[in-house]
Amino acid sequence: MTIMKSNMCKFFFLISIVFSLNINLAYSSERRLANSDRKTVVVVKPKPKRNITKRPKVIVVVPRKRTYKNIRIHRRFGHSYPGYGRFLVDDSAWKWLAFTAISLKILDNIDEQAQREHEQAQISATTAPVGKAITWNTDKANGQVLATKEGTNESGQLCREYQQTITVGGSTEQAFGIACLKSDGSWEISK
Repeated sequence: MTIMKSNMCKFFFLISIVFSLNINLAYSSERRLANSDRKTVVVVKPKPKRNITKRPKVIVVVPRKRTYKNIRIHRRFGHSYPGYGRFLVDDSAWKWLAFTAISLKILDNIDEQAQREHEQAQISATTAPVGKAITWNTDKANGQVLATKEGTNESGQLCREYQQTITVGGSTEQAFGIACLKSDGSWEISK
């Protein structure tokens, strides 16, 4: 009977050691293994993580002058990037890409976010009522785009005259232009 009690005590003692080892495994990055006679504990450290090199950042250079779907894109000032306004790629922005021809030198003084906000105002002005100013604001710049007149040209295309204003750090610049809606849904700048 005492042998049985002694063996039971050893059994419970070993169970408590294994249980404590399992708890340690849950809270540690180390793995602990007990050998077959349960008298020694081997600590196995995890393998060091491989040194994974980061991929270099890819910078896509977008030319200031290019053509997309027979639309001339010319960003003389500001940032040169694909898309227009909130449309981040040319494929979704092609209807308004011609508006890059109505440009302001002051675009060189604003960041890409402000330039995209200005472009989005130009997009909104294509459907806004004539005389309604579409305004935009960022931390460092603000502006507005206004359709001042609407009519048709000799080809029967709907045309709008636009006035745009941008203010950066107290300096204001204005530009004017006429854009006509083509049959494919894109706008072209009238000369």
